Amino acid sequence: MKVGLGYDVHKFEKGRKLILGGVEIPYDKGLAGHSDADVLIHALIDAILGAAGLGDIGEHFPDTEIAYKDIDSSLLLKKVLAIIENKFRVNNVDCIIVAQRPKLSPYKEQIRIKLSELLKIEKKRINVKAKTEEGLGFTGRQEGIKAYVIVSLEELGVDIKK
Repeated sequence: MKVGLGYDVHKFEKGRKLILGGVEIPYDKGLAGHSDADVLIHALIDAILGAAGLGDIGEHFPDTEIAYKDIDSSLLLKKVLAIIENKFRVNNVDCIIVAQRPKLSPYKEQIRIKLSELLKIEKKRINVKAKTEEGLGFTGRQEGIKAYVIVSLEELGVDIKK
């Protein structure tokens, strides 16, 4: 079993869609970024890459590369899963999304379902938590959103009895 921790942050920007975990969340602002700025999927990608010992999202998908401009982060996740598919399988995922606004509790189940589809694992293996920071820091001031994700990967073809 391998474990990885991912973190990402993006500031709000008018005129963009708010996408979290591949789900569009109704809000008057989206997140700024080179891609669709899905802070949750970016943290998930980093957690997977970290657990697999394969660096980070910026090494695989640099923000200087025009091919990734405004790309759906779900596609980046699929590329990462293709990289690890012969060596690892995602066992479970635990996520924390930190945002003062919008309130995310009504969307947690949709996010779990979407991540389950993308990762091709049972929904029960995915947990999504939404937190505020009680008005503190940049998220508390409603300047942006951050996400933390921890992932465990099962190494394929490894006999754990040895």
